[in-house]
Amino acid sequence: MNFNLSEEQLMIQQAARDFAQAELLPGVIERDEHSKFPTEQVKQMAELGFLGMMVDPKYGGSGLDSVSYVVAMEEIAKIDASAAVVMSVNNSLVCAGLEKYCNEEQKMKYLVPLAKGEVIGAFCLSEPEAGSDATSQKTTAIDKGDYYLLNGTKNWITNGGTASTYIVIAQTDVEKGHKGINAFIVEKGWEGFSIGPKEKKMGIRGSDTHSLMFSDVKVPKENRIGADGFGFNFAMAVLNGGRIGIASQALGIAQGAYELALKYAQERVAFKKPIIQHQAIAFKLADMATQITAARMLCYKAASEKDAGQDISHSGAMAKLFASETAMNTTIEAVQIHGGNGYVSEYHVERMMRDAKITQIYEGTSEIQRIVISRGLVK
Repeated sequence: MNFNLSEEQLMIQQAARDFAQAELLPGVIERDEHSKFPTEQVKQMAELGFLGMMVDPKYGGSGLDSVSYVVAMEEIAKIDASAAVVMSVNNSLVCAGLEKYCNEEQKMKYLVPLAKGEVIGAFCLSEPEAGSDATSQKTTAIDKGDYYLLNGTKNWITNGGTASTYIVIAQTDVEKGHKGINAFIVEKGWEGFSIGPKEKKMGIRGSDTHSLMFSDVKVPKENRIGADGFGFNFAMAVLNGGRIGIASQALGIAQGAYELALKYAQERVAFKKPIIQHQAIAFKLADMATQITAARMLCYKAASEKDAGQDISHSGAMAKLFASETAMNTTIEAVQIHGGNGYVSEYHVERMMRDAKITQIYEGTSEIQRIVISRGLVK
């Protein structure tokens, strides 16, 4: 197996790195403190082709492979995890699902502007009583002939307030269980569709997280994705790919925290020598570097398998599980290495530690990933 990035992938990595350093870094602390959505920076990501990276160019995308997406995500997340999750949702959960499962008319109407970054999208699965348990949908979409009547609430929706296009998972036939679930494309501004206040979060404060309420929203029949009852399978397939995006975000957070800790350890002097020369600190950094490298290889493996058309439920879950735990462990140690300075915002690592926690929760908790992995062990 070749672990080296191609020339094109290296160029994408450098472009993402340059953008993150020049455009994301200067205001990242302020955006975190004020829970400010990175509006201008998201527009710039769209101009760079980062919001539809894997979409075919005929639908407005960049037509790149999944490994390119991983390396770009890592560079963005190293600096601003909030911007990275906007990129992840639009690519992995929205564009990927629309391109693979929508008909041509739906693609031209909805996928093209999303892939170009003219608008952004949101994926609406989670509910007050249906987070990781996608089979327990309380949101309903009742067939009324030429339209569905949508009612219910969705929680913790990334891009909830700024999106224009929403993929909503809802129960159409309760008696059929998960075979009675459908996926719908819903537009902002439709009558009966309202958006709740922005959530006050521990981390990724710049991202736009809201609850969404649907009260007798009329969804045209042509906005259903796939055949009747396909919604659960659609959601599971999309989430499998989405785990690669979150794993890449976690990888970036970990790498960013490690780089800051390494630099600080080389500059901070204690007991008449740089603290990196103290074995206690050096061993922490050694463990961090090893875990990050392993997480990166798992991300590349899952991405490569996705590009090869293989089942990524197992590899994606492994990448997401290990990368998210690596992000949490690495950021905690980065704060520790910084000592008192690690506890204040100007050194960035305290924010990274707060941002890292969500990677263990969304797209399925670490416990859910272990269930997926353990099921895959039995052939």
